[in-house]
Amino acid sequence: MFSGSLFRRPPNNTGHETADYRLGIDLGGTKIEIAVLNRQGDLVLRERIPNPGVYPEAVLAIRDLVTSVDHRLGAVPSHRVSAGQSTSTLGIGIPGSISPETGLIKNANATWLNDQPFGMDLESALSRPVRTENDANCFALSEAADGAAKGAQTVFGIIVGTGMGAGIVNNGRVIEGRHHIAGEWGHLPLPWPLPEDGEPRPCFCGNKGCMERYLSGPALAADWKGPGNRNTAGIEDAAANGDQAAIRALNLYMERFARACSLAINFLDPDVIVLGGGISNLASLYERVPPLLSKHVITPVCTTPIVKNLHGDSSGVRGAAWLWDVTE
Repeated sequence: MFSGSLFRRPPNNTGHETADYRLGIDLGGTKIEIAVLNRQGDLVLRERIPNPGVYPEAVLAIRDLVTSVDHRLGAVPSHRVSAGQSTSTLGIGIPGSISPETGLIKNANATWLNDQPFGMDLESALSRPVRTENDANCFALSEAADGAAKGAQTVFGIIVGTGMGAGIVNNGRVIEGRHHIAGEWGHLPLPWPLPEDGEPRPCFCGNKGCMERYLSGPALAADWKGPGNRNTAGIEDAAANGDQAAIRALNLYMERFARACSLAINFLDPDVIVLGGGISNLASLYERVPPLLSKHVITPVCTTPIVKNLHGDSSGVRGAAWLWDVTE
């Protein structure tokens, strides 16, 4: 972690900052997870239930889960505060974002969420305010608040797994952008292309050459074992044991990842880059990528640290819980 802390809470002008519990929900592809933080940011409860994967049922499942947790905590939503009662706030991370123009979900890889008024429906179902944010933003926020980037002013949090996304946190606040797409790093083109990158790869977004097509877990697996392969488990061990395909795939991956990080450093210059998702478990990333940055970063000496997340698969749900402390 970084010394000191620049994670700032907003002025005490709404009462939400003084809630006894902060509830966070991570809406995943197959599960719905809830976590509860107390005033000090300590985890006091964590629970998972299956995600029904159908819009109305998912809203009701979240409603019932939140109601049950509040009951067990003996808490009420902070806007209904009464003397002597514990209070709670609620944030939720989703695999997409809310359109500022329409209030509907967009860009969700859980396609049944797209074009739905999810935040509004959830508020109606629960009769309480809810803050909804992209899951990569929640990841970055968690690691900035009390994780691997604690004390850093500008944090670039990257999730690389089956897909690829990122979030930006500055002074403890998520940077959303005009269209709520800030941090869609995976859909920038792979920079400084080389002959070994081949023809630009088509992406589901409709463009070609997006970084996600080269740096996601399935992309690395395909470079190792051929098209259609999606599992990268054991690739570092295979390379250490002389597997030439694994060695070549990792060499390509590290060089491409360095180019991608260099692009982020050139336009954002973050104090730290934090990695999450399955690919963050590759130990060689933290050893091999930093020395490659200087080739493309426009500064004589590049010292940007690239670090692994502290909170693991809890980071997204913890970040959702932190939403009420940083977005007033």
